[in-house]
Amino acid sequence: MAHPHTYPTLFDEVLTISITKLKEWNYFEPGYRSGVINWSINGNKTASINIALSITDVNPFVELNYSANGKPINYKIELTTLPSNLGCGKIWYFVCPHTGKRARKLYNIGGKFLHRTAFIGCMYEIQTLSKKSRQNKKAMDGFFIGDKIPTRYFRPYYKGKPTRTLKRILRKQKQADGFTLDQLF
Repeated sequence: MAHPHTYPTLFDEVLTISITKLKEWNYFEPGYRSGVINWSINGNKTASINIALSITDVNPFVELNYSANGKPINYKIELTTLPSNLGCGKIWYFVCPHTGKRARKLYNIGGKFLHRTAFIGCMYEIQTLSKKSRQNKKAMDGFFIGDKIPTRYFRPYYKGKPTRTLKRILRKQKQADGFTLDQLF
């Protein structure tokens, strides 16, 4: 008898809704805002969802309206805030309808957007790699560090001393220079 597959669902590959993106799209202005969120791969639209946010002093919420597996789904997700640790402003969170936990990102697995701990057997892609593959990935990241150098607001030196970001970049480049092909395979 064949064994069931053990390939986990990867959080990296599922649809997500994040507070960060909603803030970028100005959904957190006071009052009621609605719109459509689209997901695409290589320019091809894969999914879309109608979203509405009600930002009021009492009971702020997000309302999601979409269809999954041909079945229409409509539900509300509460929003909550905590004061910023900097003393100015507030940090917005979703309240997961299943677990009741605060979350900055919700994942859609099985038709509903929930906190990641609501799903059993799901992993991030890096967790599925072997120890050797993780080492190889770390080595290859050093080769491509030039692609990841921040261009906006990047200061290599402050008061004549190298910044932490510059030190990190130089350390990764040094690690990459120290690797040989024998170590990778």
